[in-house]
Amino acid sequence: MKILRAADYKRMPWKNGGGETTEIAVYPPSASVEDFDWRISMATVSKDGPFSIFDGIDRTISVLCGGGITLSVEGAEDVHITTSSAPHAFPGDKATSAKLVAGAITDLNMMAKRNRFRLQVQRVTLSDLQELGSFHVPMFVISLTTNEVGLDETSLGYLDSVLLEAGETAPFFADGPMKLLLAKIIPIVSVSTRAAVS
Repeated sequence: MKILRAADYKRMPWKNGGGETTEIAVYPPSASVEDFDWRISMATVSKDGPFSIFDGIDRTISVLCGGGITLSVEGAEDVHITTSSAPHAFPGDKATSAKLVAGAITDLNMMAKRNRFRLQVQRVTLSDLQELGSFHVPMFVISLTTNEVGLDETSLGYLDSVLLEAGETAPFFADGPMKLLLAKIIPIVSVSTRAAVS
């Protein structure tokens, strides 16, 4: 289990230079924005405009705060995304732009190299004491709860996060419901790899 504090997240320019992103986690750990296998980041979008293009990458976006956006992806219908919407997946190598609905928003971007990893992302609300069971793949969890959330012998503040290795459990507790966003990080097993281990 690795705790990631919001105060320690790494700020850097967008790939297209149109804004600033806050990197939360990346794999491999030394990877840049050009050569990652998966990457999790936040960004504040303060004006309408295009998203960066990422060849061979699948993206999932969630709005964390603000009035929402209308996302336009080449070849797909426009989608309105708000703080209550389910995370929305789209190909990162398609021309994409966002239009603000009611002022600036902060979003969470999860990206994975299409031939290496797949991300399953969902919003969940846990009760005041609940354990996330173990999974056979690594999992990322970020707290969307404004009050402190207890986790084992430590705690998570708003937008703090945790990376769980495959098989680890996470006992969460708080004075009331806990809003979290979860992402399973699923390795892609190629046909040749399956043949080698069968």
